[in-house]
Amino acid sequence: LTGIARICQEQDILLLIDEIQTGNGRTGKLFAYEHFNLEPDLITTAKGLAGGLPLGATLFGEKVKDILGPGMHGSTFGGNPICCAAGLNILERLTDELLESVSKKGNLIQATLENAAGVLAVEGLGLMQGITTEKPAAEVVQDCLDHGVLVIQAQHKLRLLPALNIPEDLLTKALEILRQAIKSN
Repeated sequence: LTGIARICQEQDILLLIDEIQTGNGRTGKLFAYEHFNLEPDLITTAKGLAGGLPLGATLFGEKVKDILGPGMHGSTFGGNPICCAAGLNILERLTDELLESVSKKGNLIQATLENAAGVLAVEGLGLMQGITTEKPAAEVVQDCLDHGVLVIQAQHKLRLLPALNIPEDLLTKALEILRQAIKSN
């Protein structure tokens, strides 16, 4: 990502960052790009912005701040008063303390799974983790579901995207169920 940012700067190309899923605290920072010391020209965000309600935003950097004027853009994901109120509430809750706890819980996921039997790789930031396993992902997903834990399959990987405010004891319990499900028979 830093290499792409460097090329954009050298070639005077705008750097656009899609934070639809990675933004709003998911990685332990307000936006994932902050882990890489970048300064994007434009950021898109949604999903976590209003806690699942339909709300999106486009954030303009200095280079493009004057590109749109009032009435020049419309959106099906913007302007709804209920969704905007939810968005404000979410932003108020994204405190340094919450973001730190997201990072800590992400570290817990990695520490619990990185050397577990049947795990080939654990990658991610905060509460957005991908796990590659020896066992087919579909089998692990079903084993977890049978024990009350929802895990997402993305092709041959498992995706973990727990709620940002998941209590650590509940996360630990879910990780133990996942660890058992991952073990090859």
